[in-house]
Amino acid sequence: MRLRGRTIGALNMFRSDRGALEDADVQAAQGLADVATIAILQHQAALNAQALNDQLNFALTSRVLIEQAKGKISEACHVDMVVAFQRLRNHARNHNLGLTELARGVAEGAVNPIALDRSRPGADPADELVLAGAVVEPFGTPQAGSLRQRCALDRPR
Repeated sequence: MRLRGRTIGALNMFRSDRGALEDADVQAAQGLADVATIAILQHQAALNAQALNDQLNFALTSRVLIEQAKGKISEACHVDMVVAFQRLRNHARNHNLGLTELARGVAEGAVNPIALDRSRPGADPADELVLAGAVVEPFGTPQAGSLRQRCALDRPR
């Protein structure tokens, strides 16, 4: 059983009579082998298409959940979407969580966006900026009653 020079299987034939096969028997066996080859290839193509469909569906669902979570984080902590994604990703990494599952928790309200880690352990906290209207405030400059206190960004680890 071959397709374009590639072997994809073998077909065993058994018969009760001894001796060489007649031409009609050889042609019938070749026809059966061809049909079996097509069936195997079609089945494999269907499996591959289903796997690709499942992967694309998961990616789309994950992307939607991540975008919803970013929106909730951005709103709750008054940060832009880039910083919101950084927090989501960093919290998932710091706690060995799947990004999609953490995003689902935030999007569904099971995880408080304010409680997410702001950075990776050992990272410079000044790398993340909080947007408060037109004022960008680095974490290195705390102010009494500032947005960073509202978002619990200085909480001990």
